[in-house]
Amino acid sequence: MGVSAGHATIRGVSPVLPTPFGVDGSLDRRSFGRVSRHTWELGVGSVMFPGFASEYFALNDEERLHLLADLAGTVPPGRLMIASVAEHATHHAVRQVRRCADLGAGAINVLPPHFGSPARQMVLDHLAAVLQAAGPMPVIVQFVPRATGTRLTPEDLTKLRSHHPNLAAVKVECRSPGAYIRALTRHGVPCLAGNAGIDLPEALEAGAVGVQPGGGFVDLYVRILRLWDAGERDTARTLHARLAAWLEEWWPQPGRSLAMGKAIAWRRGLIDAPTCRSPGPETPDVAEVDRFIGEFALRATAP
Repeated sequence: MGVSAGHATIRGVSPVLPTPFGVDGSLDRRSFGRVSRHTWELGVGSVMFPGFASEYFALNDEERLHLLADLAGTVPPGRLMIASVAEHATHHAVRQVRRCADLGAGAINVLPPHFGSPARQMVLDHLAAVLQAAGPMPVIVQFVPRATGTRLTPEDLTKLRSHHPNLAAVKVECRSPGAYIRALTRHGVPCLAGNAGIDLPEALEAGAVGVQPGGGFVDLYVRILRLWDAGERDTARTLHARLAAWLEEWWPQPGRSLAMGKAIAWRRGLIDAPTCRSPGPETPDVAEVDRFIGEFALRATAP
């Protein structure tokens, strides 16, 4: 069972699109259109923008809205654009929900506020306000304790959903996510695996309905999920283990997975440059990027 959103369903691979920049740090909307079209062509039912893999923190409000409008123009029939709302202040988050809806978003992804370590009830009040503003549009709550320090229990989220049925799913981004996902799915709350799918088999076994990765290799996640859904789970686990070996190497250095995903997209021809806006992670070694592409036989894409 996926997360229904009108005529579309959030399940399987629901990728986070990268934001392409020129070598001078300027926004590259042409490359954004190319990577958007490539991603839809992989057959995914939904995409999300802007997330961490999009460098949302390096974009201003005008740029986010311009790119969301560009993305809305590429959405095929029956597919879904998920707009991310990461504003810390509730006032701005509610306003952003409405602007995203006006641009054609079919669902909202909300990152709970975390700067200054707000009290748990304040975080829950913020989420309730976003859910209220979005209703009846589905909302995905992003639970990412490692990067944000936010602490929300499955009971918190289950109770929040009882008051706001449009809380459609939780993106679970803790390591060893099985117990957290099981606790939510027992109460009928669908879950998506986050953390670049580093613990994807565990998440799927616990009941996750899909994965929401970033990076320039969405087709690799599609391959793993298709094997899993076809019952070829040992083959899926073996392929995932090879991917996880790379992810575990990138994980200890914040930003390295972001930089690798963008460099892989560049080498495959999906974007024109591997630039992350400064200050940010350095561009990875090209030989390492090419080893990754070669190991998984990822095809190049013509400009």
